[in-house]
Amino acid sequence: MHEMSIAQSLIDILQEEMTRHNATVLKTVRLRIGELSAIVPDSLSFCFEIAIKDTNMEGARLNMDVIPLRGACRDCQNEFDIKDYAFECPQCQGTNIDTISGQDLSIVEMEVE
Repeated sequence: MHEMSIAQSLIDILQEEMTRHNATVLKTVRLRIGELSAIVPDSLSFCFEIAIKDTNMEGARLNMDVIPLRGACRDCQNEFDIKDYAFECPQCQGTNIDTISGQDLSIVEMEVE
C-alpha cells in the first residue's frame, strides 16, 4: 500500500508549511488526484487519518478532487476524456496521444489556525 508513504510525504509538506506560517492546527486539506496516479482516495484518506493521530493535525479533513484522465491527439489536435484507459482518439481513431491531465497529485489548499 503506497498510500501510506504518500500520506507521510503529504504530512511532511503540510507540517513544513504550517511551521512557515506559524500555524498550530490543521483543519482541512484539499488535494487534486489524477485518475492515472494509481492512488486510491479511500486508502489515502485512511492512511492520512492513521498518520496524523496524536499530532497537531489530528481531526483534519482530507478533501480530494479526482481529476479525469484527458488526452490530446497529435494527429488531429482533438482533446478528449480517456475512458477505460483506451488511448485512442474518438475523432480520428489515432493512437498518437499525449496525456494532458489526470496523472498528478497536488495540494490545492489547506485551512489552518
